[in-house]
Amino acid sequence: MNRPYVICHMVTSLDGKVTGKFLYTPQCESATELYYQINRDYQADGYACGRVTMEGSFTGGWYPDLSEFEPAYSPMDYLVDDLTGFYAVAFDPHGKLGWKSSTIIDDDPGYGGAQVIEVLTHQVSGRYLTYLQSMGIPYIFAGDTEIDIEEALFKLKAYFGIHKLLLEGGSILNGAFQRASVIDELSLVVAPIVADAEDKPLFMDSAIENYALEDVRYQNGTLWLSYKRYCQCGNTLN
Repeated sequence: MNRPYVICHMVTSLDGKVTGKFLYTPQCESATELYYQINRDYQADGYACGRVTMEGSFTGGWYPDLSEFEPAYSPMDYLVDDLTGFYAVAFDPHGKLGWKSSTIIDDDPGYGGAQVIEVLTHQVSGRYLTYLQSMGIPYIFAGDTEIDIEEALFKLKAYFGIHKLLLEGGSILNGAFQRASVIDELSLVVAPIVADAEDKPLFMDSAIENYALEDVRYQNGTLWLSYKRYCQCGNTLN
């Protein structure tokens, strides 16, 4: 396979929502703890999130003053020599994330220490590219105006040796991966709570696709459901 094995790993409500206030309720604490435990147990080469998720979890909305940087006009991918082997892949089409470090600062070993990779479209500003270079943050281009998921995954494996990738939201990015039919496994930690109507679903703008239930576990009032994708022959992949 010329791309990473992709596992969509998420906490969901009983009605299939993945973002919203329900995540911060006492009823969701056990699900969140189990989610982080499973994240560590997978021992993936990296995790991927969309811009909004990365901003909420790691950058806090900070953004640099790009006027300080001369624009870089090269449409070439940018790599660095000192790669960590563990990556936080930010799908950031227009370059809106502000990083203060080239690695994730987090106490959880499933997240902390991961080297940031930016996945961009050619709509990104030249000044943002110079900023990333100044930070030692590698970036790849995948698509002209919208992210080309298959191209991005090909480059992530070819350039960085990512063989197993956790896809961890949000709904828009999950949906893009699902429509591209590149999610090999679903790992859903189901919290015993119903979310608000306006909360976001697991996949935004999804398409019909078949999965088979592989494993079910119960821990402290929380279910963990593991599914694998069916191929057209009727068997699970991998």
